[in-house]
Amino acid sequence: MKLSPQEILPHRDPFLFIDEILEADEHHTVAKRVFTPDHFFFKGHFPDYPVVPGVILIETMAQAGGAGLGQAGIIPLGSRFVLATIEKAKFRSQVRPGDEAIISIENVRISQMVLRQKGTITVDGTVAAEASWMCILVKGED
Repeated sequence: MKLSPQEILPHRDPFLFIDEILEADEHHTVAKRVFTPDHFFFKGHFPDYPVVPGVILIETMAQAGGAGLGQAGIIPLGSRFVLATIEKAKFRSQVRPGDEAIISIENVRISQMVLRQKGTITVDGTVAAEASWMCILVKGED
């Protein structure tokens, strides 16, 4: 059964950056996000030439990775994960208002407490950002 990101992730507007999970299994995730002109960060991040901040692109990749693991049933729904490390982050092209970002994530190592992943964001086939990271998984309850 395909779940929405809101059914998997604890994040909510304005800090939920995944629109749809396109594919998810134990090896990888592909997700999508359209960065619309009304996103909160465009008002102050170079207002004359708005671009998605790099930290938001990293967060988008991490959310896609976690959502994919939830969709694939690898981590329990309702799990919370927090970034512990970010490595090899590179920003290769800008993501602008209206761009559709395709987020591709590879699962490097998954354990009961640690998620190690790497990913890329592409816009129109051009790599915009790439990174590897580790998250600590916290099986939280409300």
